[in-house]
Amino acid sequence: MSGASHNSAPEKFSERFNLSRIAIQNPAITLYMLIVLLIAGSAAYFQLGQDEDPPFTYRIMVIRAFWPGATAMQMAQQVSDPMEKTLQETPYVYRIRSYSKPGETTFFLEVSDSTPPEQVPHLWYTVRKKIGDMRNRLPEGVQGPVYNDEFGDVYGVIYALSGDGFSQAELRDHADLIRQQLLQVPNVAKVELLGVQEEKVYVEISQRKLARLGIDFRQVIHALNAQNAVAYTGEMHTPSDTLQLRIGGQFDSVDTLRNLPLRFNNRTFRLGDLGTIVRGSVDPPAPKVRHNGREVMALAISMAKGGDIIKLGENLKKATVDLRQRLPAGIELEQMQDQPAAVSQSVHEFLRVLAEALIIVLGVSFLALGLHKNPWRIDTRPGLVVALSIPTVLAATFL
Repeated sequence: MSGASHNSAPEKFSERFNLSRIAIQNPAITLYMLIVLLIAGSAAYFQLGQDEDPPFTYRIMVIRAFWPGATAMQMAQQVSDPMEKTLQETPYVYRIRSYSKPGETTFFLEVSDSTPPEQVPHLWYTVRKKIGDMRNRLPEGVQGPVYNDEFGDVYGVIYALSGDGFSQAELRDHADLIRQQLLQVPNVAKVELLGVQEEKVYVEISQRKLARLGIDFRQVIHALNAQNAVAYTGEMHTPSDTLQLRIGGQFDSVDTLRNLPLRFNNRTFRLGDLGTIVRGSVDPPAPKVRHNGREVMALAISMAKGGDIIKLGENLKKATVDLRQRLPAGIELEQMQDQPAAVSQSVHEFLRVLAEALIIVLGVSFLALGLHKNPWRIDTRPGLVVALSIPTVLAATFL
């Protein structure tokens, strides 16, 4: 008796809560809920984020530190070891790998796969804070550390900037202006310049000439550093204002550097007389970008999280039309990569396949579920129920 009464409780509950019976007994409410769900699901579909690659949380950070002139052993003992002991205190840490070579050390910090994605940015902040707190324990002259935790950036749109007859510095100025304008486009998270070759001023002095003149090369270096040093020189207070005092004579052009007077052994020399001074790009060059056989600067654009890549492409096309009109003659802005077009094509193909599948399923449902005893008569009600259930489920999924 107890077992029968025990089993009857779920049966009574299932009889009371019968969703199909409730829907049949309340057709008006059922129809209203279906309409609301279909409308809300359709509206949600047009607000879904669209991207080629789904968002993914990278649980690894690269940390680098530099100490010019140090050996690999010095880097390992005096830089890597104290930093690694600090990194071991990071929550959720899974593995720490370090590599040291003369003048440089590199860490790969990995956190466990069970780390909640929303906690990962806070972990990277914790790493920066802990390393910053122990920074004073590192030897003097250590540069950095430098952190890199942005491995998940995907550049969906890339533009190539080129200009015949324009120098790298001039192209860089125009690239910076374009970058500032593109950052104002909705859903743009970051714009990075690729293929930029930084400029340097090379001072090449013959050691043989210095030896013949009896000049130590270190004296030349010291004179250059002293001439171009930035130092606090005081303030002058007036009844109405406070004026900063600054020492002039710093280098502002190659000619200024070439005409710098240097006095050694009671004799005065021009720096240009001791060696060759030229302006050029970094050597070896930084990674270059080529488009259609020409060396260009690239502007790589990544979309904000949860954005619509198709809408982003439309906004970028409108922005670049205005930018091209304002560029000087000879400078061209071309699109190298167009992920919005690829995603739009994929979405259209998905919708076409989905529509074909729905038509096939609905047709089979009408024919299989709607057959009456009379083969020439078809009852459409069962097929209609199935026909409504499929778009309703899709609408609920989008919502």
